[in-house]
Amino acid sequence: MDFQKVFKIVVGLIGLVAIVFLARIIGAGDDALETSEDLQNSLVTPFMFIAYLILGVVVAFVLFFTLKNVFSNKDTLKQFAINIGAFAVLAIFSFFALSEGVETELRDGDILSATGSKLIDTGLYMFYILTVVAVGAMAFASIKKSIK
Repeated sequence: MDFQKVFKIVVGLIGLVAIVFLARIIGAGDDALETSEDLQNSLVTPFMFIAYLILGVVVAFVLFFTLKNVFSNKDTLKQFAINIGAFAVLAIFSFFALSEGVETELRDGDILSATGSKLIDTGLYMFYILTVVAVGAMAFASIKKSIK
């Protein structure tokens, strides 16, 4: 039996187990799940465990095949290093030049440190910059394609 057949069988079994848990959750109803911790532990927790397991397996496969591809070709490795370096430069620039760290009181009474606030700002600024770059790249590719 080859790997693909085994993989399809495993995926099918996980899907069936997930469908059984989903049917049990829907059958129990929202009100019962909100009020009963025992129902939450017996119905929702296993469903979440399956989701986390699948997420972990998918992330592991993506990392494995990505790194395998990166290290299999010298040009790919060079481009990967350039991209990681550019991302690191963007993160450093966002942290030191754009972000402000302000100690903030949270709703529950805890205090968000200035460094925590600065890290959140950094993530937001990186998101905004990368979004603009992605939209710009798509627009540039579309314009270039339409000119040809």
